[in-house]
Amino acid sequence: MSPTGQVGSSAVLVATFAMGPATRYLRHVHDEHQLAWAPRGVLTVETDTATWVLPPTRALWIPSGVPHETSADGTATMRALYLHPAACPVEWTTPQPVVAKPVLAELIHHLAETPLDPGQRKRAEAVLLDLLEPVAVATIDAPMPRDARAMDVARALLDDPADQRTLDDWGQHVGASARTLARAFRADTGVGFARWRTLVRIRAALSLLAASQPVGNVARRVGYDTASAFVAAFRRETGVTPGAYFHS
Repeated sequence: MSPTGQVGSSAVLVATFAMGPATRYLRHVHDEHQLAWAPRGVLTVETDTATWVLPPTRALWIPSGVPHETSADGTATMRALYLHPAACPVEWTTPQPVVAKPVLAELIHHLAETPLDPGQRKRAEAVLLDLLEPVAVATIDAPMPRDARAMDVARALLDDPADQRTLDDWGQHVGASARTLARAFRADTGVGFARWRTLVRIRAALSLLAASQPVGNVARRVGYDTASAFVAAFRRETGVTPGAYFHS
């Protein structure tokens, strides 16, 4: 990662990353806490335990030492704030989504772009920390099966969540019975094939919803015949409607 537009202080470093389509910063860790936010585009941050999709209205607090990777499906600008743990009062020990309200967004830009003397910068940083408002969101994760034939099916569905083939169809494609594939998905992922595919579809839908795609279009792109069927599945997995997911 090669940041541009860095501004440093005793407590916070703000770095700006221009990310093209399919840009991915592979798994890494920081000695500092990080606040990842995109004023433009949509970020996806993956850790060992969860995946978060971040539109401009949402940021993610990543504690120091947590392995993660960051990607963008389309063109995006990421602003990453690095906070020295010794000078930071925030004590979240696991990744925490926060609301990126307009005042927080403007303050991040202010810290990144405005020449500030040490006193001004210290006061601005204190206000920024006060503005970190946690938000509870359901993360959607679909563990990969270990069985080689089931993994082939899983990879194909990750590439095209709208694929409607049944387990019988997939069995003919990968050389295994539907029963064998069903057992592999259940044993390796903890859920049956049908729910695993639903999780993949919902996770794929999050990036589209974050980019403000209409719900009907999103439903079709991830494999649902009707918007109502998609909304029902989305609510079952997240507890909210697609329209409410990215609104605090």
